[in-house]
Amino acid sequence: MENTVAPSRQTTVRIDLNGREFILVGTAHISQASVDEVETVIRAENPDKVCVELDEGRYKTIVENAAWKNIDISRVLKEKKGFLLFANIILTSFQKRLGLETGVKPGEEMVKAINLAKELGIDTVLCDREVQTTLRRAWAKSSFWGKNKMLAVLLSSLLTNEKISPEELEKIKEKDIMHSMLEEMSRYLPKVKEVLIDERDRYLAVKIFQAEGRKNVAVVGAGHVDGIVGHLKLLAEGKEEADVSELETIPKSGILKKIVPWTIPVLFSGLIALGVFTKGPEALSTGLLTWTIVTASSAALGSLLSFAHPLATLAAAAAAPITSILPIIGSGMVSGLVQYNVKKPKVDDFEALPNDVMLFRRFYHNRILKVLLNFILTNFVGSIGTIVGLSILGIRLG
Repeated sequence: MENTVAPSRQTTVRIDLNGREFILVGTAHISQASVDEVETVIRAENPDKVCVELDEGRYKTIVENAAWKNIDISRVLKEKKGFLLFANIILTSFQKRLGLETGVKPGEEMVKAINLAKELGIDTVLCDREVQTTLRRAWAKSSFWGKNKMLAVLLSSLLTNEKISPEELEKIKEKDIMHSMLEEMSRYLPKVKEVLIDERDRYLAVKIFQAEGRKNVAVVGAGHVDGIVGHLKLLAEGKEEADVSELETIPKSGILKKIVPWTIPVLFSGLIALGVFTKGPEALSTGLLTWTIVTASSAALGSLLSFAHPLATLAAAAAAPITSILPIIGSGMVSGLVQYNVKKPKVDDFEALPNDVMLFRRFYHNRILKVLLNFILTNFVGSIGTIVGLSILGIRLG
């Protein structure tokens, strides 16, 4: 049995399954109507459990507001997680900017649910998957071109200064804007949609289903409601396993993905060998000089675009000709680590981070953001230079 209670803006769905009642409150994350609806439903229903679309890390960020201070930037770069942190920061920035225009902090409805549950003596259950796991799965499942498209989307979102019209703002208040943005991205990045939306629908449904209690209220993004309802029905009917452990692991790279990073080193070595036998030492030295100039200058350009420290730019230029043929390390990592060590973030940078992420120009002032921007741009522009350099080398030696 299923029926829908239609509040003024948000959608609250009530579903009865095997003697258990689940009440899903679909929210927009940046809407005062969502906050009000959450309070109304929880007070009226007095459920056994309140489930929220948060993981432990996001809970600490929203409720304790201290997660940014625990970032170890050098470790992030060394563990090749710079992109994941960058993506997380951009998504946070996107929501915060919209929150300022709507007058509601992102996740305020989640905070309201948690505080109200505590006030009423109701247990709260964190039902979402760790955001780092979600981003790492999206990254691992994306192709080389998919990753570059994802990076281009994130970078372009930083550069836009487009204002939201009053009409668009009203529409945003009535839906899950993050879900809408991810769906838009999924049109050309289907693997991202699969991980960020479809997988999380199932994950959230399982955690809500496993929460003990005859009547549970779940506060989730409006875009997840339909998917969660579908999975809850399958779980109740025994048609779907309540085991989501595979969704908490990072997929291992297939043979093709393991081979692809070595394509450039193999092509580079092949062209060098071909040049030795067919073009002679003079052509070979000219080709290698061209390779060095193109790869070094492109990586240096990426670093310069982030207004990095001169030593970081020099490090990018020096590393690029070598790192371009060594996929285990990137020029962005080298340059980023140098930037981090010559301009180490201060306490002020960590404290200002939540506000600085909302303005692109602040990326050039906040030392944490500047390290990440240098890392991303050096790798991004450097990868273009690597392809161009390989093409020129092929023309000269092939």
